[in-house]
Amino acid sequence: QVQLVESGGGLVQAGGSLRLSCAASGRSFRSYAMGWFRQAPGKEREFVAAISRSGGTTRYADSMKGRFTISRDNAKNTVYLQMNSLKPEDTAVYYCAAAPSVWARSSEYDYWGQGTQVTVSS
Repeated sequence: QVQLVESGGGLVQAGGSLRLSCAASGRSFRSYAMGWFRQAPGKEREFVAAISRSGGTTRYADSMKGRFTISRDNAKNTVYLQMNSLKPEDTAVYYCAAAPSVWARSSEYDYWGQGTQVTVSS
C-alpha cells in the first residue's frame, strides 16, 4: 500500500504560480512512477504530468507543457508540481497518483491521493 497526501493548493490570480506537493508513505516510493491529474467541475479527470521512478523521464499533457514542471525527491518521498502562468481554466482538484510506469494510462495507476483544490481567479 502507498498512501498519498497532496498539499499546496489554494486561490491564486491568473498569471500566478503554485507548487503542489504529494507526500508518500508506505511501500517504497522509489518503486513507483508518479503522476498528477486534475478534475474540474463537470469534467472528466485529465492527465497533467508524470515522472519516472528515477526522475529521469517526464511527460506532460500538451496544454501544460512549458507552464507546469513535475519533479520528485526520492529522499523525501515527495513529488511536486510547479505550476506557472496559471489560467482560470486550470481551476480543478489536483490529484497525485502512483503507477508502475511513467507511460501508464490513468486506469493503470494503483494509488491515488484525495486531491487538493486549485482555484485561479481572473
